[in-house]
Amino acid sequence: MNLSIPQQLDAAFRRAIFLAFDIEADPIITPIAQAQFGDYQSNCAMPLSKRVTDSIGQKTNPRQIAEAVKAKLDLGEMATEVTIAGPGFINVRLNPTWLARQLDPLKTDTRLGVNPTTNPQTVVIDYSAPNVAKEMHVGHLRSTIIGDCFARVFDFLGHKVIRQNHIGDWGTQFGMLIELLTSSGADANTKLADLEGFYRDAKRLFDSSDDFKERARQRVVNLQSGAELETKLWKQIVQVTRDYIQSIYSRMDVLLESGDERGVPVLEAEGVAADGVDLGRVHDGVAHAGTSRRTQRGQSARSTTRPLT
Repeated sequence: MNLSIPQQLDAAFRRAIFLAFDIEADPIITPIAQAQFGDYQSNCAMPLSKRVTDSIGQKTNPRQIAEAVKAKLDLGEMATEVTIAGPGFINVRLNPTWLARQLDPLKTDTRLGVNPTTNPQTVVIDYSAPNVAKEMHVGHLRSTIIGDCFARVFDFLGHKVIRQNHIGDWGTQFGMLIELLTSSGADANTKLADLEGFYRDAKRLFDSSDDFKERARQRVVNLQSGAELETKLWKQIVQVTRDYIQSIYSRMDVLLESGDERGVPVLEAEGVAADGVDLGRVHDGVAHAGTSRRTQRGQSARSTTRPLT
């Protein structure tokens, strides 16, 4: 396994510290923000000051420590210049010729020098969760792009990636959408062609008509009970939404597929209850790394939620 530049510098500085003071210590290698001072910096001198003073019984300031480490440092052709700045920062300027030799093999390396992980984990990527029967907005696009970036990176590193996209629940919105389809007498596909308009019409009636609201709520009860008509219309609504969002994902070239869809209705219908925990969480609710466990009919098993059908 090839060592990165920071790893090579770390090893060289550790050797120099040990040779100078017979001490094992972290050289604290960091990139230098201002290029005029070099490329990398070791900030080991100040943390080492007390240890060296205690070891040799004589007060030693950080700059003296930096000088001693520099004297023992052997970077070969890796650096053209090693300087000490301020109270003891050791700056390293890389040799462009050496650097070019390190980069040259990457031209034919399909992994560009990135080694697969030696500790693969299960990583769950939670995508944009668009709303059923509503158009996606910029928030959905943003989280889709972020989620897809994480998915590609984790997959490239060799982790097991589970992509999931939650697109529907049993809920009031389904009741009002189903009631509008039923009461209008229109063909479902025709009515659903304008997703945003269809949702607005249903919401307007739900907010303005107590009678419509009551019928919509009954539709939810029927749907939860597995009634044939409501289930059929629910599937149509979900499918039209699925076709719409998949066309957007295809244009964005993201890796989400229909098999990555998740939905609470399927879990409830199949008696699957989540009892697991996601380990680690990436900001913005985009990714959680870890293993997801589900319990089905009392038996524990590792799985993911199932696609909507």
